[in-house]
Amino acid sequence: MKSKKVLAAAIGAGIAPLLAVSLPAGNASAHGYISSPPSRQAQCAAGLVPCGSIKYEPQSVEGRKGLMSCSGGNAAFAELDNDSKGWKVTPVSRTTGFTWRLTARHATSTWQYYAGGRKIAEFNDGGARPGETVTHQVNFGSLSGKQKVLAVWNIADTPNAFYACVDVNVS
Repeated sequence: MKSKKVLAAAIGAGIAPLLAVSLPAGNASAHGYISSPPSRQAQCAAGLVPCGSIKYEPQSVEGRKGLMSCSGGNAAFAELDNDSKGWKVTPVSRTTGFTWRLTARHATSTWQYYAGGRKIAEFNDGGARPGETVTHQVNFGSLSGKQKVLAVWNIADTPNAFYACVDVNVS
């Protein structure tokens, strides 16, 4: 019996390093998404729009900085780029607060907002670590009507950013 326990321990010790190497690594970088007005991934998480795996991890739309897509270039979340998917449009005023929900907080360089094919707002955090929620007041200027807002959270200490798209109707 003792030899079986020793053998089992030896096998377990030999397999453990293999498992550690072959299992997917967790992502240690920051995570977040816009919860209000509800972003596309927030709508997926709430079940407002039928979605794939993004409904389980709305905070994970991460890609390299400088992208202009709702999916952050992540093929697993490509459905976020589909403008005809039936996203709910939120009525907003000319100046609207966008609230990010952060499930992990990393040093932040900038937060950027795009609509109508151009950058409409940028907030510089200079490397500061944000709280669990961050709200920015964004002014749409002369834009009105239905708009898709691309919001980008640029992380200061990695080459990546987090992406969220919000469908709004500016009155």
